[in-house]
Amino acid sequence: MFKYFPHTKDDIEFMLKELNVSSINELFSGISENVQLKNDYDLKSSMSEQEVRQYFKELSQENRELVIFSGMGIYDHYQPSVIDAITSRQEFLTSYTPYQPEISQGTLQYIFEYQSMIQSLTGLDVSNASMYDGATAAAEACFMATSISRRNKILISKTLNPGTIKVIKTYFKFKGVEYDYVEADNGVFDIEDYKKKLDGEIAGVIVQNPNFFGLIEDYTGVADATHANKSVMIQYSDISALGVLKTPGENEADIACGDCQSLGMPVAFGGPTIGYLATTKKHVRKLPGRICGYTTDTEGKRAFVLTLQAREQHIRRAKANSNICSNQSLMVLYSAVYLSVMGKQGIKEVNALSYENAHYLYDRLLGTGKFFDNFKKPFLKEFTLETTISHDLIAQALLEKGIFGGFSLGGISEEYDNLINFAVTEKRTKEEIDRLVEVLEGLV
Repeated sequence: MFKYFPHTKDDIEFMLKELNVSSINELFSGISENVQLKNDYDLKSSMSEQEVRQYFKELSQENRELVIFSGMGIYDHYQPSVIDAITSRQEFLTSYTPYQPEISQGTLQYIFEYQSMIQSLTGLDVSNASMYDGATAAAEACFMATSISRRNKILISKTLNPGTIKVIKTYFKFKGVEYDYVEADNGVFDIEDYKKKLDGEIAGVIVQNPNFFGLIEDYTGVADATHANKSVMIQYSDISALGVLKTPGENEADIACGDCQSLGMPVAFGGPTIGYLATTKKHVRKLPGRICGYTTDTEGKRAFVLTLQAREQHIRRAKANSNICSNQSLMVLYSAVYLSVMGKQGIKEVNALSYENAHYLYDRLLGTGKFFDNFKKPFLKEFTLETTISHDLIAQALLEKGIFGGFSLGGISEEYDNLINFAVTEKRTKEEIDRLVEVLEGLV
């Protein structure tokens, strides 16, 4: 074992000899050359503080702040300024996993309150904390289903976000879990295809609402068929939408999961976010991560504690439900502050305004005669249309006008070649929507 970091030529040669490798590069032989940087870093060897400040100022000016009309799991919602004011406080910003409840009451309290809010929004009995994001929360939910049912195959709805499906498949590959798909029927979950594929091997099914196309799904009968087969139903949802849509609990789902980015978190180039995971009391011990609860201390005062910690840092690796380790509680605080400030009525108003804006854009686009709706099904703030206009042309034309939107689904699958997705939140103004339509009207 080296007691110091090698910094001379002799030190490096000694280290390489001890490791039985011929060069530093050989240490990285397991990493594909396709992702290795071949050229030097474009950085000066040294800069003064003033030069550093000027360098980053110039670098930041290369960024463009665009008007966002895209979604696919990340949504440009309003973020109350109070969130930054609270989350940037030192005691929250730098806090770590609350191992010692005596000195972590503030952290434990907001995690507890976040869990209570997720329970209310999902309609389920218990929620955990510290899931990385929606996609990994979905993968963990699938692992829960295999553990609950003692089976090893998951059915995945084809109306689930393809990015989420990729993450699930990656997790499955390294744990040997099998999967199959439930087909889509005109953009929504095909319950008849699902019933045909249900058998004694199926651990559970994962569905999404609103789905990948933005459509609101009706899962009547799905839970009955699932439970009759002794399988587990998982519902993936944008958490904000659950403020107005039927909850997973009302759909009789066993597990609810998804992303909390829409609860006051910035778009921020796609992260960080936090995933939520909730379930029924019956399956609480299958939840990964940690669960905060409250009790009373020796003086009879309310005290917050880590109640369940079914992860490998706390129990034997072989018995852990997951290896989730990082503490996502700063993003938990984002969600808790947002929901506290907005309240039930605020969440309803956010969805109502998003609905109005999305349907205004939808009607304007159909009115151009260049976009068509083959689905003709209800949606909330996101929708998918067909167009014969080049999607690259659409993206470039909008970008020139400072607009980011019109996500092409053609790169996901050939069957989606002519489909394009738009999302509209409460932040978008009528003027911004009209400007987008004006750009698209001029395209051929």
